[in-house]
Amino acid sequence: MKHIISIEKLNSYRAQTFRTDPGQQITLKEQAIEFVEQRGFIYFWPIKDILLPSLWVAVAGDRPVADAHDDPGHVTWGWKDSLLGTRRWYYAKVLRKKATMISLEFAPYFYALTENYGSPEEDYLIQYMEGEMTQEAKAVYEAILFEGPKDTIALRRAAHLTSKESDSRFNRALVDLQADFKILPVGVSQSGGWRYSFIYDLVPRHYPNLPDQARLIQERDARQKLVNAYLLSVGATQMRDLAKLFRWPKKHLEDTIQALIASKAITPDLQLADHPGEWMAIQDVL
Repeated sequence: MKHIISIEKLNSYRAQTFRTDPGQQITLKEQAIEFVEQRGFIYFWPIKDILLPSLWVAVAGDRPVADAHDDPGHVTWGWKDSLLGTRRWYYAKVLRKKATMISLEFAPYFYALTENYGSPEEDYLIQYMEGEMTQEAKAVYEAILFEGPKDTIALRRAAHLTSKESDSRFNRALVDLQADFKILPVGVSQSGGWRYSFIYDLVPRHYPNLPDQARLIQERDARQKLVNAYLLSVGATQMRDLAKLFRWPKKHLEDTIQALIASKAITPDLQLADHPGEWMAIQDVL
């Protein structure tokens, strides 16, 4: 008979890690930084069908993101913008290409799983020639590589992607380059019609030590580090949820889980009351 995880115990655990317990909600920018450092990585906003702590929920509570700009929860937006370029955390569209905040301890583990092996001047050309980078992403990357940090408006001009027809291709290039740890927002410019646009720079230029830090990390160790941190945040999960979040090849994910089981970091073959399928969990929720 499989061990059954108590839903009450699991929810109590997540109330602590997601900071939704009364009196645990974040009210200061420094607390937000500490939250990211504690969890390793979180989302900026909660993402539908993905279970992961987010800054919004830790500040505003477990409720939908408000449309009203004067909602108190939107203090998160100001914190995020004010910390761009300060190297207090790593912020970019990473996990599932959504806005992700990563602690500086964990950033090298993410970077170690990318295609960035050698020189920033060469890696992207190899990816482009192998069909793993679009022409638009190449143009955007080269504009920043050769001309330095640029805001979104200037970047579109430099990449020759200013037409209305190129909107989606330009935006996709920005997101793809962030997800592959090639560029990241490092500031905000009062340019464009909304007087608000991100300034982008190359990741290895903004974090010059990151490639060397990542080079010392084996891919299997990076995956184990990230999955273990995820379990420490959510308490219990299923294979499908890990696959949905990290999008790794099935074999890599299975090997990662087996290694964590062998090290007794997680317990497999569990059941969660009133929830189908097999679950895995950390000891604290059993």
